[in-house]
Amino acid sequence: MDSQGEENFSEFYERWISQLEGHLRLLLVAPPQQQHSGEADFRPIVNKLTAHHKEYYRIKWASAQNDALPFFAPEWLSPLENAYLWVTGWKPSLAFRLVESLKEARSESGSSLAGLSEDQVRGIEALRVRIKAEEERVEREMERQQVAMADRKMVEVARLDGEAAEVEVALKGLVAGMEKVMKMADCVRLKTMKGVLDVLSPMQCVQFLAATSMMQIQMRKWGKVTNKCCN
Repeated sequence: MDSQGEENFSEFYERWISQLEGHLRLLLVAPPQQQHSGEADFRPIVNKLTAHHKEYYRIKWASAQNDALPFFAPEWLSPLENAYLWVTGWKPSLAFRLVESLKEARSESGSSLAGLSEDQVRGIEALRVRIKAEEERVEREMERQQVAMADRKMVEVARLDGEAAEVEVALKGLVAGMEKVMKMADCVRLKTMKGVLDVLSPMQCVQFLAATSMMQIQMRKWGKVTNKCCN
């Protein structure tokens, strides 16, 4: 991705975060306004936010088609945000820690996740085990791509007198490998979100999505404050 592509994605990301804040406001006011409504009334809000996340990955993958490397150290994120990245995004297992935190919330806080049924708890735990295995598979592939740098053929290409054409082919192979890892990780993130939402009730989905959105937005704000303090 060239400098223009990075600038375009940076602008997209700022709009996306701003829109996420708008969705979060809807999520935060929904329970008090609809506490006597049916669970189905929460579905439009949940669907709108999940569609928002899917749009992010659609644009991300399109932007990374020619060069995924900028997503491993994105300039559009603050150093604080970059420090918490796991293969270009949030680590899927974080979702389960968040569910556990919401589940343990005191009943007076209004968290309906405190009342997860036994079936829901089993469903979340089964999903957690599957996602942990998926995370490990991504990490093994990432390690494989890194080790490939020391491959004999790569060492030959890296010689100072290496042919330009050979170097270009080798670099394309490396970039393609990193794009593969990025998409693997993104698929695990999407699978995690869908899996959790499938287990939760619509009202619980609203509270889970509100918590995840708030974390992402606050991390963004904290990162900007940290940048100002350090500069």
